[in-house]
Amino acid sequence: MILIGLGSNLSSHFGSPRLTIENALTVLHKGATRLVSVSNLYLSAPVPYTPYQSWFCNAVVRIESALSPQDLMDRLLCLEEYFGRVRGVPNAARTLDLDLLDYSGEIIREDGLELPHPRMTERAFVLYPLRDIAPDWVDPVSGKNVMELIAALPDNQHIVSCSSYGKGTVVFRPCGVRREFSPL
Repeated sequence: MILIGLGSNLSSHFGSPRLTIENALTVLHKGATRLVSVSNLYLSAPVPYTPYQSWFCNAVVRIESALSPQDLMDRLLCLEEYFGRVRGVPNAARTLDLDLLDYSGEIIREDGLELPHPRMTERAFVLYPLRDIAPDWVDPVSGKNVMELIAALPDNQHIVSCSSYGKGTVVFRPCGVRREFSPL
């Protein structure tokens, strides 16, 4: 199972962050990669939180590819550049962020490539969409499943799920309170 996280909080030449994500999905389904499943779209506050940045549009996809982990990472970096990503300050706003989250459970620690992604288990904007498409996923480092990782998240990460049809589940995690409810 190969998992990629997508995020955007700046418009690109394709339009809004949501349109940027949708166009990135189209590109990911071409050439050496094929989409297998796509999570709901989520809106999440920046991590670390800053009131000066817009919220991110996020998703996680499962793909198939014959590319090696390093070749796939190189392709993702090229796609980010194609969508207008400019690297500068860490955690800055961006047109597109593509993170290689997991590559078939491999544990890799090389210059420029760490698998699984070293912070994915600490991020609501990764774990909630991951739960949508791989509810049985287990972190190869800790041995914890996605539900255990979600339960251990800090309470200060705000996230809203919205499907492409305007329906979804709101997950709002303010001030230590966790609640999930359907807005419909």
